[in-house]
Amino acid sequence: MEVYLVGGAVRDEQLGLPVKEQDWCVVGATPDELLSEGYRQIGKHFPVFLHPETNEEYALARTERKTAAGYHGFTVHASPDVTLEEDLSRRDLTINAMAKDANGNLIDPFNGMADLQRRILRHVSSSFSEDPVRILRAAKFNARFADLGFVLADETLDLMSKMVCDGEADALQADRIWQETEAALAGFNPHLYFQTLRHCGALAIIFPEIDALFGVSQSSKWHSEIDCGLHTLMVLEQSAKLSEDFSVRFAALVHNLGKATTAGKMMASYTGYEHRSIQLIKDMSKRLPIPRNCRELSILVAEYHKHYHCAFELRPSILLKLFNSIDAFRRPDRFQKFLLACEAGAYDRTGFEDSSYPQTAYLEAARNEATLVKAKQITDTNIDGAAIGVAIDKMRIKAIKKMKAKTAI
Repeated sequence: MEVYLVGGAVRDEQLGLPVKEQDWCVVGATPDELLSEGYRQIGKHFPVFLHPETNEEYALARTERKTAAGYHGFTVHASPDVTLEEDLSRRDLTINAMAKDANGNLIDPFNGMADLQRRILRHVSSSFSEDPVRILRAAKFNARFADLGFVLADETLDLMSKMVCDGEADALQADRIWQETEAALAGFNPHLYFQTLRHCGALAIIFPEIDALFGVSQSSKWHSEIDCGLHTLMVLEQSAKLSEDFSVRFAALVHNLGKATTAGKMMASYTGYEHRSIQLIKDMSKRLPIPRNCRELSILVAEYHKHYHCAFELRPSILLKLFNSIDAFRRPDRFQKFLLACEAGAYDRTGFEDSSYPQTAYLEAARNEATLVKAKQITDTNIDGAAIGVAIDKMRIKAIKKMKAKTAI
């Protein structure tokens, strides 16, 4: 039995990046041998085991044969006679198809190191096209490593496009779509993930609501990049600079979806697009396992982002209504995420990326003043129940009005 370090750990070590987790390939062993040594099997479809002490994943060397469409359309063969090179040949990109033996020697049968040095993301072989999840993974790596100068090989992008044309992207399952998308949203340059999916045609299959934004015009008075799709990617790019939270980034991505479904005379101002955006987010959430907190934040940003941008113009009563609607007093963390997602939309225009946008501080100050109002400040002892809530609201409106008077607009 021989054990090799494989995959991302080898790649990241060669790039000088922190190695967050290690995966191992076991050659020349059987499941019974690993089980007898205390390993715990976790793979239902693949022979994957957890080490009894480190809990790191150890997978038996295996080959795969395509038998049907989709992620699970494979017959897996794992036996002691499967070689390391055979196992590496089924991996997606050459930079992910390297291994290290127990002595630290690099094993690189598919020239992954050369591609790593040249900063190229290239598929290992034509078997790449057998697994539609690799479309998502290639897009994710293209985004993650863009800052290091990596580019997706033309032939790999062509192969991804062919896979989409052949219907492979239609077989992608919802859980894998969201798993890879969430990882991309939480990583570097998430806008490039969606851009890559669009370039190969997969965005129209996986996220038709986002793809529909491209080619839709909007007023150049507010957006120098008048294409709604380009505007959306710019907002996502800015959100990644403001927050590492994937829910903030997702909310920034989807808050304008309704603009793609606006028709007729409403096109001039996109009247009512906020509510259409909400419905599209809800539809997307029925199709994909988007976490509840992420979905709720996205809906709030879609509905109220205009309130954010017009904050200085809003009456104190409307500001309080906004705070109550987004539950800003009881959920301050979500309120901060709301502000960040909305703020990303302020920096979407070329030349405005480093501009000052004071709405965030203004809304924070208004909320903080309103938060200072407590029920114990009510001096009328004859009111109770709902009347207390009304009295608190009046006092909060007064507090916001006082703060607003002190603020230079």
